[in-house]
Amino acid sequence: MSSSELPDAAGEALQEVPASVERLQQLITAQYESLPRQLKRIASYMSQQSDRVMVDRVSDIARQCEVHPSAIVRFSQRFGFKGFSEMQALFRDAYTDKATPVQNYQQRIRRMIANRSHKASSGELARECINGTRSGLDRLAEEFDEAEFDKAVELLAEADNIYVVGVRRSFAVAHYLVYSLQHTNKRVHLVSGLGGGYREQMRSVRKGDLVVAISFSPYGKETQQCVRIAQHHKADTLIVTDSQVAPLAKHASALLLVNEGSTFAFRSLSATLSLCQALFIAVAYRLELKVEEISEPGGPEDDEPDDDLD
Repeated sequence: MSSSELPDAAGEALQEVPASVERLQQLITAQYESLPRQLKRIASYMSQQSDRVMVDRVSDIARQCEVHPSAIVRFSQRFGFKGFSEMQALFRDAYTDKATPVQNYQQRIRRMIANRSHKASSGELARECINGTRSGLDRLAEEFDEAEFDKAVELLAEADNIYVVGVRRSFAVAHYLVYSLQHTNKRVHLVSGLGGGYREQMRSVRKGDLVVAISFSPYGKETQQCVRIAQHHKADTLIVTDSQVAPLAKHASALLLVNEGSTFAFRSLSATLSLCQALFIAVAYRLELKVEEISEPGGPEDDEPDDDLD
C-alpha cells in the first residue's frame, strides 16, 4: 500500500500528502480520538510542539512521547507520508529553530552553558530572550482565530459569575486576567486553590457561570479537575491552551490557542498575557457600550474618579 493510499479513521484512503502543517494539524485533530494510545501521544506532541519538529530526531520525539521510534514512522505513514523525514520537511518549511526542553530549570541552564562555545554576555542572553518572546507574539498574530475570540468575549460579557483558574506558570496569567476583569462590573473569582481547596472554591459554580481555565503542557491536574466540576454543574468553559488535542480542549465552549516562544527551552508568558489583555479590552468595550445604551449621561457614575488599569 502506497503512502497516498493509507486508510484514515473512517477506513477511506488518504489521497494525497497534506500540503501544509495547518492541513496536517486539521487531520490530526479530526482523527485523534480514533488513534491508538501511542499515536495519540505523538499527535499531542506534534500539535503542542509543532515548531520544534523540524529539528527533532526520531529518537528525540520517541523519548518525549515514551514510544518506540518505529511508532513515529507509523504515525507519519498514517497521515500519508512515506516516512518521518518527509513529514519533517513539511515542518521545516513552516517553522524556525527552537531549543528542545529538558526536565527542569537547572538542567536547562546547564544545557544552555554546555551548548555555547563562548561565554555569553548578559546583553546577549537578554536579546535572545526578547527574540524568543517576539516569535511567540508573531505566531499568535498569524494563528489568531477571530471567531473563537469573539465567542470568548461573548461568554465573558454574558456570564453571571466568572471563575478563573491556572496553576504553576499559568497562575500569573490567571491572576492578571482576574485583576483586569475586576475593572469591569463583572463578578470575578480567582480559583487559587489556597490550602488545596480547589473543589471547595468551585462548589458555587452554576449554569450561567463561566470557568476560564488556562493550562499548557504538561497540563495541571488541578485545572482539569476544576473544568470537570464546571462541566458537572453545566457551566460554560473558556479554555486557553496550546493545542487542539490538549486534555481540556474537548470541553471548551470557546477555545483560544497560544504557543509561546522560548529561549533555551524557557517558555515566555508574553503572548498569553497579550491575549488576555486583548480579552479584557474587548470585554470592557462591549460592556461599556451596553451601559451607555441604558444609562442617562451625566449620572452619578460620571463623577466617580477613574481607576486606570496599571
